[in-house]
Amino acid sequence: MNALDEQYMEIALSEARRAAERGEVPVGAVVVDPSLELLASDGNRTIELADPSAHAEMLALRAAGIKLGNYRLTGCTLYVTLEPCVMCAGAMVHARIGRLVYGATDPKTGAIESVYKIGGDGRLNHNIKAEGGVLATEASALLREFFRARRTA
Repeated sequence: MNALDEQYMEIALSEARRAAERGEVPVGAVVVDPSLELLASDGNRTIELADPSAHAEMLALRAAGIKLGNYRLTGCTLYVTLEPCVMCAGAMVHARIGRLVYGATDPKTGAIESVYKIGGDGRLNHNIKAEGGVLATEASALLREFFRARRTA
C-alpha cells in the first residue's frame, strides 16, 4: 500500500458515505487512469436508480469508459471500499482493468479472494492484479454501522 492508494481509497470512502446518506449500502468506487488522473467516482445507487446493476464499481466503470470514449480501461486502477461481487468482477475483466485496490473483504459474495477468484482465473482472457485491505478498518466500520442502524430501526 502506498500514499496514493490511501488517497484514492479516501475518495472512495467519501463516495461510500454519500451512498449511506442516500440510504444505499455504503460502497464507493474510483477509477484512475494510468497517469493517475481520476476519471470517475461514485457510490452505490441501486435503490435510487431501481437498477440491480448500479453498484459503485459499475457506475464508476461506465463513467470512466464514457470519459475515455472506450469500454476498455486498460491500465486503469479501480479503487473500491468492498471486495467486488461476481457481476462487478466480470465487468472489470471485460473492461481490462489493470489493477484493483479494495478495502474490506466480503466473505459472503466476494469474487476476488473470499468466495470466488474471478480476477485471477486463468481460464478468462484477462487477469487483474488485486490488493485488498487498503483502509479496510474504515470501510468495514462504515458497513457495520450502516447495517447495525438498519437492524435497530
